Amino acid sequence: MNGTDLGGVTRAEYCVIACAEAWRGAGEILASPMGVIPSIGARLARRTFAPDLLLTDGEATLVGPDGTVEGWLPYRQHLELVAGGRRHVMMGASQIDRFGNQNISCVGDWRRPRRQLLGVRGAPLNTLNNPTSYWIPRHSRRVFVERVDLVCGVGTDRAAGARYHCLPRVVSDLGVFDFATPDGSMRLASVHPGVTVEEIEEATGFPLTVPPRVPSTRAPTAAELRLIREVVDPADTRSREVGA
Repeated sequence: MNGTDLGGVTRAEYCVIACAEAWRGAGEILASPMGVIPSIGARLARRTFAPDLLLTDGEATLVGPDGTVEGWLPYRQHLELVAGGRRHVMMGASQIDRFGNQNISCVGDWRRPRRQLLGVRGAPLNTLNNPTSYWIPRHSRRVFVERVDLVCGVGTDRAAGARYHCLPRVVSDLGVFDFATPDGSMRLASVHPGVTVEEIEEATGFPLTVPPRVPSTRAPTAAELRLIREVVDPADTRSREVGA
């Protein structure tokens, strides 16, 4: 299902658009996409509706959407942007719960975990200081859990009083989610074409807020589709991340 051609647009391309939309209207901030499809989305956003975005090579160089070097960004300055809220990162999540708490550290009791993962890394600093979205290439109950085993990224229920806490969106291979609810819990914002609300609810380990009418994730324009296929990702790496 994930790589199916849907009226000429693949599931992976809907995911690219959904990720790109995270940076719409962001202005001159640092985009930090983690993962193939978020990276394609950030480069597409820079080429279209978010021309002021700053992109990096993942290390210390600012680059253009084609990889051309545009400037130098030492790690200290990068962290200043993070702490000052001038970055929007799109991270992954091994687990995420209904309030957006994210785990990338371990599975099981943290004192004797069944599986060791990346570690907490910079997730707390990210989520408490700059906008943080998430990309989940395989939507399942193993990832969308009732309660994460260890909080790395801070969710809406734990961020009371945090001045800059902001979780704009979660994008998965099934749909787009946000936290625009009275209690800050996860809401289904859109479904990718070819996916039903029921499929998403079945693949989620907690109750989602589901509006009476759930829109479809917007399709790429003809110009965006050409950019994705011919300029930004001609090797079609996007399909390998979502599944062909």
